[in-house]
This record gives sequence, structure tokens and C-alpha cells, in this order.
Amino acid sequence: MSVMLSVHLHKLIFHGFHGLYEGEEKTGNEFELSLDIHYRVNEDKLTSIRELIDYEAVVHLVRQRMEIPTAIMEELAYSILQKIKHSYPQIEKIDITLYKLNAAITRFQGKVGISISREFDS
Repeated sequence: MSVMLSVHLHKLIFHGFHGLYEGEEKTGNEFELSLDIHYRVNEDKLTSIRELIDYEAVVHLVRQRMEIPTAIMEELAYSILQKIKHSYPQIEKIDITLYKLNAAITRFQGKVGISISREFDS
């Protein structure tokens, strides 16, 4: 019998050089990323890391992608989603939220962000 598992990686902070505005490619910005990854596994495989999604490896994948400057946050988030799915084909759904913590908006305090949710056929 299979069980649904979810891996939650929330409030990961990265410095990256993403954005459309002049200077963002030089100074960079702080980004906060949260992921929820949903997949099924046979209950007899719950004790083997080879059968599970290794959250440390996922953090490494995200870190690698965050190092590649990207103008549009939606493109960045979607490419992270694709990279994770490629590494773990058993994934059924990924939810990703990405915030830019210091947006270049005049007289603005807060953070701006986007979310993407994608379901995959089993």
C-alpha cells in the first residue's frame, strides 16, 4: 500500500542577482523560497533514503539554480520546479513560493513574491 508524503522546505534564504531593474544584477537581493513537494511511496520503503526525497539534495538543487541570474521571478521559480521534478520523477505535485525581500519600489516596505503550483501525471 502506498502513502502520500510531503517534504516541506520553508523560508530558505538566498542571495541572488535576479531582477529587471538597473543595478539588481550588480548588488543582488535577498530571496526567500518555500517548497512543498508531494509524492507517493510504498509504506515498506519508508526506511530507505533511496526511496524517499532527500531534502538536503533538494536544497542543493535550489542553491545551484539560485546562483544563475534570471530577470523574471516566475521563470526562476518554474525552472527550480522543473529541476526538482527532473531529479525526482515520482513527484506528483510541487508548490513553490518565491519572495524578493527588498524590492526596488519607491516608498515600499515589505516583500513581493509569486507562487506556482504544478501537478504531474503519475
